[in-house]
Amino acid sequence: MSRSVHVAGPAPTPPEQTAEPRLYLPALDGLRALAVAAVIAYHLHPAWLPGGMLGVAVFFVLSGYLITDLLADQWRREGRIDLRAFWARRARRLLPALAVVLTAVAAWVTLTRPAELPALRADVLAAVCYVSNWWFILHHVPYFARFGPVSPLGNLWSLAVEEQFYLLWPLLLYAGLRRTPRRGRLAACTLGAAAVSALAMALVYHPGTNPTRVYDGTDTRAFSLLIGAAAALVWPSREWVARSWHWALEAAGGLGLLVVLWMFAATDPYQTLLYRGGMVGFSLGAAALVLAAAHPRSRIGGALSWRPLRWLGERSYGIYLWHYPIIVLTTPAAPAGGAGLARGLAQVGASVALAALSYRYIERPVRRDGLRSFVRSLRKTPPRQWRPVATVALAAAVGLLTIATSGLAGMVPAAAHAATDPRPAGYQRHPAGRLQATTPSSPASPTTPAATTPPAAASTLAARHIRRAKAGMVTDAPTCPTVTAIGDSVLLDTVPYLKRAVPGVVIDGRVGRQLYQGAAVVARLRAKRRLGACTVIELGTNGPFTTSQLRGLLRELRGKQRIVLVNTRVPRPWEPLVNRALARAAATFPRTVLVHWHAASAHHPAYFRPDGVHLNPAGARRLAALIRQALGRAEPTASSRTAGSAA
Repeated sequence: MSRSVHVAGPAPTPPEQTAEPRLYLPALDGLRALAVAAVIAYHLHPAWLPGGMLGVAVFFVLSGYLITDLLADQWRREGRIDLRAFWARRARRLLPALAVVLTAVAAWVTLTRPAELPALRADVLAAVCYVSNWWFILHHVPYFARFGPVSPLGNLWSLAVEEQFYLLWPLLLYAGLRRTPRRGRLAACTLGAAAVSALAMALVYHPGTNPTRVYDGTDTRAFSLLIGAAAALVWPSREWVARSWHWALEAAGGLGLLVVLWMFAATDPYQTLLYRGGMVGFSLGAAALVLAAAHPRSRIGGALSWRPLRWLGERSYGIYLWHYPIIVLTTPAAPAGGAGLARGLAQVGASVALAALSYRYIERPVRRDGLRSFVRSLRKTPPRQWRPVATVALAAAVGLLTIATSGLAGMVPAAAHAATDPRPAGYQRHPAGRLQATTPSSPASPTTPAATTPPAAASTLAARHIRRAKAGMVTDAPTCPTVTAIGDSVLLDTVPYLKRAVPGVVIDGRVGRQLYQGAAVVARLRAKRRLGACTVIELGTNGPFTTSQLRGLLRELRGKQRIVLVNTRVPRPWEPLVNRALARAAATFPRTVLVHWHAASAHHPAYFRPDGVHLNPAGARRLAALIRQALGRAEPTASSRTAGSAA
């Protein structure tokens, strides 16, 4: 039997060879393969596996278990923990593959997307320092709600969390082992710390808002790592269970597998329950599965030891590193018809192939011989002994490094940035290169945060429009004497067209607005007597919301002559959640009509700007017409609850 240690690295990490005799656990490679497959499926198309992002939590639990198992075993055998050797092994395993990915991404962006280089420079620096998660949090770069260019290094937040764990946990474990030699007591303390982390997640999370802060934060995600660490203290990998307890082991592992698979398929990153206990339950299920897989006699371990799964698991670190930049850099901002299956298969194939090459020629040699020995062996090889393929590969590597360095060093002409800047209207560059909402000063601009018409002028224009309708000058005049429209940047795109379609409309829009803010906007407009007899709500572009938040907004509008809800077309994971919630509300609340913008804009890419969300004049004109149609209808019936579905 092979004698090597498997210590999980950031996100998925391949097995590591060490001098200490350790029991090889092949099933954990299979578990890594399942976890990385779930993450890739989610990143390819969230609808395929809406809970696939939880695969990262599996890696967290694995890391906590195996790192703690390794360090505690060294303490038991030698009475010490060699921190210097531990951190040196971390560097040999993690840095070479990461350096290759960062170089390749920087070279690609320099050649094809020079406008994104300012943001990439900051992301690369954060990745090298393993603080990507806090960089994204502090600079308000959302993981689930991004418009404009998406960072190809967005997946490195999880590596940062694990590296921070690698730096701090050995010190804490060393102090704990010195003061509390009993493993049970130390495990209880570890679970207590996990409970504090889980409580922090529950308290920091605000339903209906983007969950990036609690999703990326080290403090709010540490419980998965600590649950794995506690499991290692309770049941080290060297300890075998008695035959009489095999049934309990299999039952726990089977239950854990069911929990993991069910939550992969049935959850999504916008459920309140996920952040208030759900992710803790998932981590406990993953820990039970890890314990069962770590036992050589487990049937679950035998299934997970299937050779193809083990092969993928050994390369899962590289696959995790490569897949996200490949998906981001080769997927259009607004793909027609969603993510194509053929493109997705090609992206997965490229990720696996590059990870296999990295594992074979970079990661394994460096881990086996060390970085200095690896470089020395390359230098000592006479050029005449180099094969043609190796020569071409070396030349390509030098070329990529040169291009990446020039891009990161700011040697790309500034004109290239202006020529290829893909930002949508209503956004400007953050100093770090990200897109953030603007506050334009011109009240006539379609991107004005609050484009409103004074109440007196609105009443005069509405009365004039009604008189013209009675005189036969307007054919489909709105039945509402006064109209207020509340929305986000998509509504702002329609301002000039909506004002022509619905004279006298009062428009209150703001870039980045979410539905949970709508009730406060309604209250403010009511206090200023700017809330019309009919109200249009266009919210949901920037993120999901809870049912209670939507009901609260509609209760604020109770008594209005008509409420028009506009659903959304946004190539983001929350699109179906938002549209289902709006459809249910339109079907249950009285005097409520749904403008089915999602159906009306289907197969009309000409309606949108390059981001696939914001509207160009053709799309803005069409949406304004649908809103006018909904306002001008007779009292909606069960058969006419939807406007625009036949467009």
